[in-house]
Amino acid sequence: MEVVELGPAHTDALLGFFGSLPEGDLTFIEEQVTDPAVVRAWASGSGGARRFVALDGEEVAGYVAVRPLTGWSSHVGEVRLVVSPTRRGSGLGRTLARHALVTAVGDGLAKLVVEVVAEQGSALALFTGLGFTGEALLRDQVRDREGNLRDLMVLAHHVDDTWSGMATVGLEDALGQDVS
Repeated sequence: MEVVELGPAHTDALLGFFGSLPEGDLTFIEEQVTDPAVVRAWASGSGGARRFVALDGEEVAGYVAVRPLTGWSSHVGEVRLVVSPTRRGSGLGRTLARHALVTAVGDGLAKLVVEVVAEQGSALALFTGLGFTGEALLRDQVRDREGNLRDLMVLAHHVDDTWSGMATVGLEDALGQDVS
């Protein structure tokens, strides 16, 4: 498995990946990920987000993006993570989420946020295990395809707090990154 930055050569594979997701998964993705124009725009680098795919040969097995916010929140990045249902539980989500964290640190972001539907226990565990903490619970924020309302949790990772401690204990050498 290889994690690479999304480029035009990955457009068809990424469309195939999103097209193969169950309807229930698509409910909880804000963007129109099955629209070829959207994916082509991402692959061309528009929008300012850093996007990566996990490749198993030519097949996309996972996707992660770090989307910097603008204006007074320009120090914050939003993480979007999707893993193939056949790869869940394999550690791929954790690998992609870590990749997003390292990318955000390298890009100078001070805070990352991720939105997780409250019933997605494995996603909550993944992000809290990486140092994200709850910042907000938005009741009945998301409507699924059957019309049911779901709670949305906003988790945050304050990069400076976590990574300064990691630099102190020498983890920047282990990560191959300057985290200060």
